[in-house]
Amino acid sequence: MNLAAYPLTKTSENNWHVVKDMSGNMSVEKKMSCLIIGKDDETETPDFASTYYVNSLKQAHNFIGTNTKVAIPDVILIKVPYNKSELSFFAAALKKRKAYRKTIVIYCLQQLTKVQRADVAASGFVDDVVDICNPDIDLVAKVNFLKKVRGNEKVFTERVKSAYTTKGYTFNAFLSLKRAVDVIVASVLLVLLLPFFLIIALLIKLESRGPVIYKSKRAGKGYKVFEFYKFRTMEVGADKKIDQLGHLNQYKEEAGGAKFLKIANDPRITKMGRFLRNTSIDELPQLINVLKGDMSLVGNRPLPLYEAATLTDNNSVERFMAPAGITGLWQIEKRGREDMSTEERINLDITYAREANFLKDMWILVKTPIVMFQKCNS
Repeated sequence: MNLAAYPLTKTSENNWHVVKDMSGNMSVEKKMSCLIIGKDDETETPDFASTYYVNSLKQAHNFIGTNTKVAIPDVILIKVPYNKSELSFFAAALKKRKAYRKTIVIYCLQQLTKVQRADVAASGFVDDVVDICNPDIDLVAKVNFLKKVRGNEKVFTERVKSAYTTKGYTFNAFLSLKRAVDVIVASVLLVLLLPFFLIIALLIKLESRGPVIYKSKRAGKGYKVFEFYKFRTMEVGADKKIDQLGHLNQYKEEAGGAKFLKIANDPRITKMGRFLRNTSIDELPQLINVLKGDMSLVGNRPLPLYEAATLTDNNSVERFMAPAGITGLWQIEKRGREDMSTEERINLDITYAREANFLKDMWILVKTPIVMFQKCNS
């Protein structure tokens, strides 16, 4: 192989460095190697042990086909305009190479339109789409997180078949029945609630400026990341104030940091927002997520990415075996308890993931309105 075609930008003399993961924890790890497809711009390249550059996906295809003398890259960073056929061709070639099965693939956000981002996500080939020009994004930490998720996929696959199997029907039958109920119920409720949604939207707008619907990235089943919808209950820019309010977190700080965040008497919540939260009306737009297939009516709560990043060990990965849900076991058994520990909540999520069946889902759905009524009158 002619290595001149794949220039090595640098090889670090020190192959170890201190990195901070997405939870803020520090560790010493071996530096990674990277293949960058696209513009040769070292200012955007983090501290990799070695970096190779190619100009196009076609050249990248040649690289993986003839790369026998250099290290298999830990991460492939794609920085070329989107071309569906070329990306599919490259993905097929990469999947054939066993040596690349652990390689993380990241697409540069700036190269994709919103529609193209959806295509890339649906392909299942790209692990993440990242704004590499954002100075707040630690690409090395992002890759380390994605490697953790990839490492737990085997655990997920081995356990999921037995975890959902119930008496009388198979895992696939349960999922099909669950999905049918989700689509029918979500469709009917969205039609019936449309006038009510318009009234809520007007009241939110009258009290404060900003969008009616709050959207955020959440991690659901199998760590799948999706756009999560709620009625906005906080002032605009509330997410930027999280660090200032950590001392109010109801989930006490534990070794490695608190895994969940729930702020008592959160000062960022508007008056209308407090009413929406106390009645759980703010959750209703998630019916759109259910219809899209991102969530189910019943499951484990989808988590903000900064929380999901702390739950990639084998002890907690099982909670992600269950679909993301609007309501679930945690909501009906422990909702509103300020003294609930992180361990208790994770155990409830794992219990649902292991024992989920259609009858339990129906029981949770029936219990949810009762719990909501009790909460509103407590």
